Amino acid sequence: MWIKWINCRVLPGGREAFADAQREWAAIADQPGLVGQVGGWEAGGERAHVLGVWTDEEAYTAFMAVRHDEIVTAASAERSGRRDGEGPEPRSWQVTSVTTGASVLDIPGEAAGLDDALARGTALRVADCHLHPGRAEHFLDAQRRVWNPAMAAAGGMLAGAVTRLADDRYLVATLWTDADAHQRYAERDVAALRARADVAADVRALTGLALPLEADWQVLPGLG
Repeated sequence: MWIKWINCRVLPGGREAFADAQREWAAIADQPGLVGQVGGWEAGGERAHVLGVWTDEEAYTAFMAVRHDEIVTAASAERSGRRDGEGPEPRSWQVTSVTTGASVLDIPGEAAGLDDALARGTALRVADCHLHPGRAEHFLDAQRRVWNPAMAAAGGMLAGAVTRLADDRYLVATLWTDADAHQRYAERDVAALRARADVAADVRALTGLALPLEADWQVLPGLG
């Protein structure tokens, strides 16, 4: 699968406009190759994040070549029209990063697959991991041996994926039934698992986020 991870900084007063823009992406539900798209607000509400999942890079590239800009243009025109002729809508957010990459490892859980997890999950956990040089093989082996079995047994973890975003950079994304399920796992298990996996030897920098997902930002095939 091909994964897209988007980070946005939302300016003061821009939450409503950003949320409106995210709802517009329901129009791509008929796009060939889309597995699903979800997103939510970081604590504090100043940043928003979106995870998109595609069957492969070719499907994503085909979407970007035509439909992506069409949706952006149509959404901008509609929002400007709602302003009753006051002129162009001021930009209320800034995309700070967009990264994509191929999934290199599945994280199995209670769902039938990642597509099912995108449909059922209400919370997303993401760990953006920058590795020390030469540690990728051990990092992925620890994910298979230590993290995957523990999360599968935690209760509430639906499915996830490890994605290679760049040399020595991996995104670990998991979908959960709810935020409480992830919180219980984090408080009960994570400290011991980090020691078993020898995370410090592999990871030089990690940004972790636990996001409650916005139901009306969800885009699934056939639901547009």
